[in-house]
Amino acid sequence: MKNIITIIMLVFTMTSVSGKAIAELAKPLEIYLPREMAIDNDAPSLGNVAILRGDESLIAKAEKVSLGQFSSPTQKITLDRKSVLSRLVCCGIPAYKVKLSGADEITISQQHQVIKGNEFVEKAVSFLTANPPHPSVCQYSALRTPQDLILSDVNEMPRLVANLAENNSKNQVKVVVTAFIGNKDTESREVVFFLKYNCRRVAAKIDIQEGEIISPENIKVENIISTNPEPTDWAIPYGFIARRSIPANTAIAADMVEEVKPQIVLKRNQNVLIKVDRFGLVVTAIGRTLQDGRAGEYIKVQNLSSQRVILVQVKEDGSVEPVF
Repeated sequence: MKNIITIIMLVFTMTSVSGKAIAELAKPLEIYLPREMAIDNDAPSLGNVAILRGDESLIAKAEKVSLGQFSSPTQKITLDRKSVLSRLVCCGIPAYKVKLSGADEITISQQHQVIKGNEFVEKAVSFLTANPPHPSVCQYSALRTPQDLILSDVNEMPRLVANLAENNSKNQVKVVVTAFIGNKDTESREVVFFLKYNCRRVAAKIDIQEGEIISPENIKVENIISTNPEPTDWAIPYGFIARRSIPANTAIAADMVEEVKPQIVLKRNQNVLIKVDRFGLVVTAIGRTLQDGRAGEYIKVQNLSSQRVILVQVKEDGSVEPVF
């Protein structure tokens, strides 16, 4: 009787164990797909992006199923449920053993950081504001925005460092901005700026006639923005005379005015220096004027040494030069 009971118990135990094994084998592979997932490598697998439950042997095999390869940090891989099942089947996991839940499709991206082109411009402007290439620079206009910089596998925030590049142009400046990860530089971007300067100009306040003296009554000083810096020797031309008529509100350029030259007047019977300057050789003598004369005019002068009467031209320095 005892033997019969033992046999019955043994059969019951074996049946129970077999049932558990069969139930475990019959348990499906449950896969939950999120709508989006970002990973830190360039070769996503199912184990990187999905939640897997069920038979451990199936999980171990499913985790290694490849879902593609990123060709660039900004690329995205999108797979629907049918594509995921197809990849599982190719790896030896039958579709009937898989139970999918979650999103109808999953979009996978690679973790990366993007430094926008305008961030390089802003860094360059901050650098130039602190280190102006000229005291009167008032505006920086970037000729173009550099390309975005994409950094993959970055665990810390990049640091931007700007430096002034060598440049010989007066109205342009170039700044090189480099992205650093820790103490290691990655890539650089060049930003070229068109410069504008605070300057002054003189304009006619009223109509100015030719020969009229420039004064505070007929001109005004205006502040303007220019593409070139103000000359270091810039000055208001007070006391100059207009070389031509200048209408009101016209900007007065340097060639529109000239210095007032002293009026040279020689009187008759006045002693004067006769000077000949030819090829570096200077010959002088004393003469007496026989006529009145102004600068540029021709008069007769008697050479006191030779008593000869000669025709001369009155020069602006008060001397006279023989006319040969």
